[in-house]
Amino acid sequence: MNGPRILLVVGGGIAAYKSCELVRLVRKGGGDVTCVLTEGGAKFVTAMALAALSENQVHTTLWDLKNEAEMGHIQLSRQADLVVVCPATADLMAKMAAGIADDLATTLLLATDKPVLAVPAMNVRMWQHEATVGNVGKLRNAGVTVMEPDEGAMACGEFGPGRLPEPRAVWRQIAQMLGLDPGEDIYEHGFEDEPPVYGMAGFGDGDGLGGLSASLIMRSSEPRDPPEEFETESEEPLELPPLTEPEDIPPLVLEGPLLSKKGKARAAPPTDPEAINHLVSRHGDAAAPEPFGEEAENAAAGELLADPLEGQPDFDDEPQHRPLFGKHVLVTAGPTREAIDPVRFIANRSSGKQGYAIAAAAAAAGARVTLVSGPVNLPTPPGVDRIDVESAVDMAAAVKKALPADCAVMVAAVADWRIARVAGEKIKKRGSAPPALVLTENPDILATIGSGAQRPKLLIGFAAETENVIENAKDKRKRKAADWIVANDVSGPVNSSVMGGDANLIHIVSGSGVESLPVMPKANVARELVQRIADALAK
Repeated sequence: MNGPRILLVVGGGIAAYKSCELVRLVRKGGGDVTCVLTEGGAKFVTAMALAALSENQVHTTLWDLKNEAEMGHIQLSRQADLVVVCPATADLMAKMAAGIADDLATTLLLATDKPVLAVPAMNVRMWQHEATVGNVGKLRNAGVTVMEPDEGAMACGEFGPGRLPEPRAVWRQIAQMLGLDPGEDIYEHGFEDEPPVYGMAGFGDGDGLGGLSASLIMRSSEPRDPPEEFETESEEPLELPPLTEPEDIPPLVLEGPLLSKKGKARAAPPTDPEAINHLVSRHGDAAAPEPFGEEAENAAAGELLADPLEGQPDFDDEPQHRPLFGKHVLVTAGPTREAIDPVRFIANRSSGKQGYAIAAAAAAAGARVTLVSGPVNLPTPPGVDRIDVESAVDMAAAVKKALPADCAVMVAAVADWRIARVAGEKIKKRGSAPPALVLTENPDILATIGSGAQRPKLLIGFAAETENVIENAKDKRKRKAADWIVANDVSGPVNSSVMGGDANLIHIVSGSGVESLPVMPKANVARELVQRIADALAK
């Protein structure tokens, strides 16, 4: 094989089973894979499975007489174009950081002169432990690429960052490091080799991540086509709106209600890895948001300010009255809009007033402020660099680009879900049955920053709650790895609750306890919070 040569080290963890899917993806992308199976990894996957998928010998021990007579571990470490450790457990990364070589995997990792990619997978507490944080830092300083783990539910029952990224995301990272084309993303279109089949559950099983078991079994024939006939109860045809992607597939028309025959039910679509890994699109397919409020008026009149900091007073050489002088503060504000079709969207009642007030107060305190705003009708505060976005994916991309920052205040009410497949045309009403909307998770921006390499010195999240406000905020602070969570009660009717109102009552939840402030205008809340931010950064 003339493609890239990957040496895959499979560590010991429940996520080791995903290494089988990674082997399949690398092979499909034209690469050659040689697997090294650790003693722990062999508890979860077998050498036979990896050998069948890679079509190469699987190496398991440093004490192989035949191979080690020729210094096999040295040859393995030098013949590959890239060494991938997946999953990289806390134990394995600790040995890598310390230079321990007590088995085949750690020996070849110490002996290799090729780039190394580590894909962590472990319990959330293990990932956030000071020892692991230090080991990851050592590895990155030594030139090892360490991916950020996903956030989600774990086999141990806990929730947080530490899940192994999906194999498709790992393959994209491998392709990026080797300068390869990762190929069409099955999660972008919802299918890989066959068009989607509409049904109550979603798409066909295809060849995605859900087909791991099928990928281990060699088929003697092509997969069968989906059934051509459906049981119906009505003769009136149901026309589904055309899809935005791919454009060359015509809309599918089914007769009557969608009923699956016994044994013909389709699996639900796989979870979007862009959501799991808390990542954003790198394909440039997101439409630019339209300007809102004062920015729209200025754009129409051709009066956009050349300098976003124009209007902010000059600073003294030692501005004692401006405690955030020289600091970069990143603020998110407002809601996000998740499109259903060209007309409809999913959103919430956030007005953006509290986030804008915090951005204005931080600028008045001397900070360089970047405000990433969802669609709101508010003027840009003086001295604030404003970036308008529409969706959660757009906001995640803008936040990532705005880093590094000394402090990040995540005030925006980001939608937790988005529509998996946005209709290209307005969905028409057909009969009495509403359309089935398949949802997928949005990136968790706060958790991504909390576990990222560019984590600000002070990370503050907001918790909009309707019950058990303080208890839920304490749990959120731990799950998101935030320093503070500012909690408020957003229950109540329209125009009388915190969302959309001019006053707020907040509880600042930190590692040292809970500080509750009285009800006050949102501008006063912002000044109180900025004063505490300045004190914390000064320490």
